[in-house]
Amino acid sequence: MHWCRSPLRAVLLGAALMTGGWATAGCEFARTPVTVTMGRHVLPATPPDLEAVMARIESGGRAEHAASFAGLEVDQQNVRAIVHRVPDAAFDDFVRQVAGKTCVVVRDAGHSLRELTGWHDRLVADLPDWTARGVAISTVAARHDGAGVEVGAPDVPLARAALLGRYGSTAPLIFVAEGPVVPLATADVPGVASSPAVSSSPSRLSSPAVPPSPPPGG
Repeated sequence: MHWCRSPLRAVLLGAALMTGGWATAGCEFARTPVTVTMGRHVLPATPPDLEAVMARIESGGRAEHAASFAGLEVDQQNVRAIVHRVPDAAFDDFVRQVAGKTCVVVRDAGHSLRELTGWHDRLVADLPDWTARGVAISTVAARHDGAGVEVGAPDVPLARAALLGRYGSTAPLIFVAEGPVVPLATADVPGVASSPAVSSSPSRLSSPAVPPSPPPGG
């Protein structure tokens, strides 16, 4: 990639990227993936400067820009962070200021992490009632891309009809087939019921095909 030297071209490029998202100026530079060797294995890693930028974006997103921030992920192969947010000019300016020379891709999201956390917590609070009504729910997790709260259930049609019937057809719920979760510690203990796997609404994700950086000293 080459840095855009023409101011007019830069403006036009920025305008094009704003449709459905945009990217910081650092994405115009060539970037080399970083790796770390663990024994006989060479694994992708996140550069320290990009890791620091992601930490600042997540911190600011959760605090001052909670109405916009949905989550973020790291794409180690392409040495970039991907931020999901409900479009907001103030948050976009914050990302530009924080990004520096790193590459940060900003994408549109339907819902903020704050909104989805509210739905997540409401569903978790209602789990005992759904169990009593015969509606099995295996997992509940807010998606880092702001698409909605993912609800895993053995019987998706039943769960969809029941939950949307209570919460409304516009509730940001995404239903997926998921069998019952049996914790290893209690799997073989008669009379001990398993509980649904409930996430704590994480906002950060490593790209599916790219493992996260190993812990220091690991």
